[in-house]
Amino acid sequence: MGMELALQDQNYTAVTEFLLVGFQLIHTVKILVFILFLLIYIVIITGNTLIIVLVSTCHQLQSAMYFFLSHLSSSEMVFTTSIVPKMLQVIASEGATISIPGCLFQFCLVSTSGGAECFLLAVMSYDRYLAICNPLHYPTIMDLKLRLHLVICSWMLGGSVAIIITTTLISNLQLCGQKLIDHFFCDFTPILELSCSDTSTVQMVVFLLCIPAILIPFMFIVATYVSIIITIRRIQSSTGRQKAFSTCSSHLAVVSTYYGTMMTLYMTPSRGFLLKVNKVLSLLYTVVTPMLNPIIYSLKNQEIQTALWTCIYNMLGKEHLHE
Repeated sequence: MGMELALQDQNYTAVTEFLLVGFQLIHTVKILVFILFLLIYIVIITGNTLIIVLVSTCHQLQSAMYFFLSHLSSSEMVFTTSIVPKMLQVIASEGATISIPGCLFQFCLVSTSGGAECFLLAVMSYDRYLAICNPLHYPTIMDLKLRLHLVICSWMLGGSVAIIITTTLISNLQLCGQKLIDHFFCDFTPILELSCSDTSTVQMVVFLLCIPAILIPFMFIVATYVSIIITIRRIQSSTGRQKAFSTCSSHLAVVSTYYGTMMTLYMTPSRGFLLKVNKVLSLLYTVVTPMLNPIIYSLKNQEIQTALWTCIYNMLGKEHLHE
């Protein structure tokens, strides 16, 4: 069938590209929204790049927690970069076309990085569980080999789910000459709106795939945090309890915002007028959450702040020596 979504009924014209209509804003608001999202995108790229560089270069950030955090930042950069530049074009041009292969590639890239982030968040909760609930055996269990295996599995699982979902869309979606996507990127629910055939099977397949990709990692995170909270409550000193909780509070805040919007969007697919709600929720997890993540981790993490100031001090010191 190829990448072009062929139509079974010859009375319809084959669709070779989609038109993303975006937000349909008036001209004055459009400029402000464009500048706002451009600034947010710059913050996302700068913040996550900074985390990756600090973790890669600073010896005090070589623990498993920061290793996983750097991969989380990488997934968010891939995630937002696959969406925001096209979204900015849609806002600036008041709509923009995207080819069928480009649309499916974007959806696959978003699904891969988004799925990887779900598994990485679960991996990070497992790391905190071992560190707090089993501290004596933590160094031997969470060695470099296990870290690499967990990261590789997270990316592979995210990618495999994305490929299966994309293949399902290609093989089951029958268009009726429609090409307007009422969204700012090629997301699942807006694409389904273009189909004139029954999409219940596709929705069911995607829903079932979301169980291992979204729900199971989320349930695993909940289970680990139940154990973590029980362990923290058993700590005698209030200082010890506060220190133990501070190591996972940032992760817990990120999990709450990310999984909340993800499950609302993909575990309960909506059609019709609820697409407007879908668009707003999509903004939360595609733009707002990736912007908040580096801010949350940097503001609430003393080690990252110390590493940042140390790097700045070293850079200034080297420049002073050269002078």
